[in-house]
Amino acid sequence: MKFLAFLIILYPVIFFSQTYVGSNAFAFLNANYSARSNALGGNLIAIQDNDLSMAAENPALLNSKSVRMLQINQSILPNGISIGMLNYAFNTKYGVFAPTIKYISYGKFESYDEAGNRLGTFTASDYSIGISFGRTVNKLISIGSSLTFLGSNLETYSAYGMTFGFGAFIKHPNELFSAGFSVKNIGFTFKDYTTSSKSMLPINVQAGISYKLKYAPFRFSVLGQQLNKWNIVYEDPNLKPTYDALTGDTIPVKTSSFFTKIMHHLNFQVELLASKNTTFRLGFDYHRRQQLKLLDRPGMAGFSTGIALNFKKIKFEYGFLYYSKAGQNHSIGLSTNLGDWKKK
Repeated sequence: MKFLAFLIILYPVIFFSQTYVGSNAFAFLNANYSARSNALGGNLIAIQDNDLSMAAENPALLNSKSVRMLQINQSILPNGISIGMLNYAFNTKYGVFAPTIKYISYGKFESYDEAGNRLGTFTASDYSIGISFGRTVNKLISIGSSLTFLGSNLETYSAYGMTFGFGAFIKHPNELFSAGFSVKNIGFTFKDYTTSSKSMLPINVQAGISYKLKYAPFRFSVLGQQLNKWNIVYEDPNLKPTYDALTGDTIPVKTSSFFTKIMHHLNFQVELLASKNTTFRLGFDYHRRQQLKLLDRPGMAGFSTGIALNFKKIKFEYGFLYYSKAGQNHSIGLSTNLGDWKKK
């Protein structure tokens, strides 16, 4: 109850903190880093298993199944952009801890001066080094928190910061229904790109629910993201009212409906638990589809899919996230429990 009261008190602070003037820095914090996230189109914060990549997004998911798990995820995007994450978990008398390293390498860029003369090349990258902590309150409830150091480098410019996050997880006694709550990226920058920059961290409040059918191998999940911002629909500021050629009436600029604004927050996820060793995944993100689809050829923008295969000591995962005709995200994840490699 004390933890719940803390959430209720803190939520308005988080919500209204977004109204201050400034631009978001470290936007890479809200990227998908794992094959499972890419396969589902977003983070799965309401399932407590041994997946460290999900525990990195909601630290409350850390549990005894996570102990001694080692996981690596690698994604390849268009134009040589590379995304990766490394996790490990260990147990203590206080709970489970999991250090995590994330990075995005944007590749090499050519540098030119004002006159168009080539000066050479430069690189750009973002990274974070953090640790998460999860503790089981009882058989049904878990809580967790995280602390992360941030770094960003762009040619000769750099920025650094710190973030704090926390989460909660609860499941029904029948273990078919579960829910998760996570607040990420609360923090500050202690060095910005320039002295005149006023960057803000991209705080992200998420809530998710998951339900496993009792007599069928399907698990359905819904993720609500960026809940600290009501309207995340892009509105073109250059659009202006038009006029009806016949009547002369003014046709106002179309605005987003209440339903559309809600849909932009939702990510829909399905997992088919085909067998003990095989899982198929499918996801749909409405916000991503509306942002990235081509008007004349929307295609599969916003959809994602993937598979997980369990071998004797290693779990292999693949995720495919379709952005638009311009590119996709292919990601691979490998995880193992180091305890399984001990000689008996």
